[in-house]
Amino acid sequence: MPHILVVGSLNMDLVVEVPAIPQPGETILGKNFATFPGGKGANQAVAAARLGAQVSLIGRVGQDAFGDQLLASARAEGIDVTHVGRDETAATGVAMIVVNEQGQNSIAVASGANFCLTADHVRQAWPALNDVDLLVMPLETPLETIETAVHLANEAGVTVVLNPAPACALSADLLAGVDVLVPNETETAQLTGMPTGTPAESREAARQLLALGVGSVVLTLGSRGALVLDGETEKFILIPARDVEVLDTTAAGDAFVAGLAVALGEGKNLIDAARFANDVGALAVTKQGAQPGMPTREEVEAILEE
Repeated sequence: MPHILVVGSLNMDLVVEVPAIPQPGETILGKNFATFPGGKGANQAVAAARLGAQVSLIGRVGQDAFGDQLLASARAEGIDVTHVGRDETAATGVAMIVVNEQGQNSIAVASGANFCLTADHVRQAWPALNDVDLLVMPLETPLETIETAVHLANEAGVTVVLNPAPACALSADLLAGVDVLVPNETETAQLTGMPTGTPAESREAARQLLALGVGSVVLTLGSRGALVLDGETEKFILIPARDVEVLDTTAAGDAFVAGLAVALGEGKNLIDAARFANDVGALAVTKQGAQPGMPTREEVEAILEE
C-alpha cells in the first residue's frame, strides 16, 4: 500500500444544476442545489484513499462549520488530517459550481484558509511524514508552499506528481523538481503558449513541457483521452477515453491524478499507471459531486474486467 501525501486545498462545493452555463450578465433559473466536500487537494486525497492508498493531507480550513464538515468527511475516508490546521482569521474555502445538463461545469473559488497554508506549515509537518512514497499537489495553495514541499520531497527521494491547476505561471526551479506533470489543455496552454487541438499540436506541446524540466508528462485531453510522454524513452502513447455516460465532470481531473499516483506507488510503469488513471477519471464523471463521485477500487477493478 503506497503512502501518498497530498499538499492542497479543502473547499466546500456549493453546486447548482442549470439548463445551461450562464453567460456574463445572464441569470439562469437552476434546478437542484447541493453541498459537497471538495477542493482539489481533498478530492485527490479522497480518490487515492478509495483506491487503497494510505493518505495524509496537509492543508488549512477555517474555524467554521464548513471546516468541521470537511475534516469529518476526510476522517471518514480514512485520511490522516493531523496536519490540516484551523485558521483563526480566514474562512474555509468555498467553490461556487454550476453544472449543465451535459455534465459540464463552471467554477468560481474563494480560497479563504487555503491561501493561509504556509511553507512553514509544510516544514513543521514533514518530519512526521518520513515514510511517504509520493507527493501529490494541485495549485490551490500559495506557490511558495508548493515549492517548499517539492524541495523537501526531492531531498527525501519522494516522487513528485504535480497537477498545475488552476493554470498559472510556474518557475523553472519548481518544474525541475517535478517527476510527473499532469496538466489539462488549458494548463498546458498557460505553461507553453501552445495549442493542443490536434494530435500533432498535443505532441508538440507535451515536448515543450518536457523541455521546461519536468521528468515526464501526462496531458489530459478530456473526451480525447490522455497523451503520455515518458521522459526516459521520449515516446508518446495516446490512451483513448472510455465511452461512459457523463453526469458531472467536476473533479474528473482530480480522480485521474489520484489514480495515476496510486498506480505509480504500486509499482506500475507510467503507461500502465496512466491507463489505470484514465479508467478512474471515466468512472468519476458518471456520478454527481466531487468527492461523492470518486470511485472505489472495486468499481475500477470491475470496469477493468470488462
